[in-house]
Amino acid sequence: MIRLFLNAVLLLSFMFLSCGNNKKEIHNKPEQTERTILFSGYEWTVAGSGLSRINPGQNYFSCSEENVWVDAKGYLHLKITKKNDKWFCSNVKLKETHGYGRYVFHVCSHVDDLDKNVVGGLFTYLDDFNEIDIEFSRWGEDTDTNSQFTIQPAHKKGNIFRYSMDLPHKRSTHIIDWQKDRIDFASYKGYHHMKPAKNKIINEWSYTGDDIPCENEEKVMINLWLFKGMPPSDGKESEMIIKSFFIE
Repeated sequence: MIRLFLNAVLLLSFMFLSCGNNKKEIHNKPEQTERTILFSGYEWTVAGSGLSRINPGQNYFSCSEENVWVDAKGYLHLKITKKNDKWFCSNVKLKETHGYGRYVFHVCSHVDDLDKNVVGGLFTYLDDFNEIDIEFSRWGEDTDTNSQFTIQPAHKKGNIFRYSMDLPHKRSTHIIDWQKDRIDFASYKGYHHMKPAKNKIINEWSYTGDDIPCENEEKVMINLWLFKGMPPSDGKESEMIIKSFFIE
């Protein structure tokens, strides 16, 4: 009887220690830094930075479902969230490269009314010298000029076109038409596949300079981040919603 009692005690002790070890292993499990989502018929990579700051803006990025998700309607949500004392930004990257073409983004949020420290980006990217951008931001300034079309490197004269956008509702269309010898940009009120009526045109710009990227391994990306890693000036979380994306 005593031997049975001692065996039982040893068994319970072993189970307790095993459970304790398992909990410790789960607790120390590294944070996920990448996952894949399906949006508008394409596969996208959602990337996080863990607890390290990375570019753009030397920010923390999270791949959690609190920062990036596709809702029941198929809309893509990107969000800047605060966790403890840190602000986490979001980004997605198309898995495949598509080269020259007409890239159309239907946006379903007020990207004209982002906090002055928030940047929303729709772009193609290979590296910092082969990048085509549509960006929504006031770049930390109190200004009505809240949007831009850009060819990198942006510091070169003629590579950036700034404009103001004031949307009557959340719906807008933004286009990068990338060809070998030119890039045509457009921002329109509402959702459009072709060029709309004049009163729907927010702005258009054509670039024929020396910095048109060649077709390579570039990828389409969408991101929402903080300028220079600064917290939102209003202290609130931000969100950008993309209804759909397609390539023509």
